[in-house]
Amino acid sequence: MSDAALSLRRMTRDEFRRWTDAQPRGRFERLDGHVVATAPERAAHNRLKAAAWLTLRRAIAEAGVACEAFIDGITVEVGESTDYEPDVVVSCGARMADDAIAAPNPVIVVGVLSPSTSAIDTTRKLADYFSLPSVRQYPILFADRRQAVHHRRSGESAGIETRVVPAGEIRFEPPGVTISVEEIYDEASGHPAATRSNQGP
Repeated sequence: MSDAALSLRRMTRDEFRRWTDAQPRGRFERLDGHVVATAPERAAHNRLKAAAWLTLRRAIAEAGVACEAFIDGITVEVGESTDYEPDVVVSCGARMADDAIAAPNPVIVVGVLSPSTSAIDTTRKLADYFSLPSVRQYPILFADRRQAVHHRRSGESAGIETRVVPAGEIRFEPPGVTISVEEIYDEASGHPAATRSNQGP
């Protein structure tokens, strides 16, 4: 099926899952029932999302909170017609079943900006993620410079606070973990030891 024909076809969630299972390669999301193919990743993007996953995984273990960090492949379902595949997602609560493909309780969703997705990542996905009551944090990382934009739910209200974080700590409350911009980007650059040693044992 051509990309044009694919973009015109609407699929239910079950149809979409069966279709993606049959694909030999590629990553796909579903937006308003329509399949969207994601562009091939650049190395910088791939390194940064891996670093974000590793940093969050380490922070979760140190904090001892009942959460898991996942990189790629785990879906965040929005309503009945949209399925996103974030770069990193942290799901909290009961441990996900081994055969699960969707995060049951996504609390942190991480996006790494790329030229092909920056428009939707900062607009449509921002609104869609926070339409889910469980989502409390949506940090966006820039692949071309050391900078994060931290979107978070404001208390129990529907308001969203946004903070540009070029350096320093990012506190995710809930679930109660802290990471730093330096740790993520040092990890991505291949020089993580200095940042962690400065943070103490």
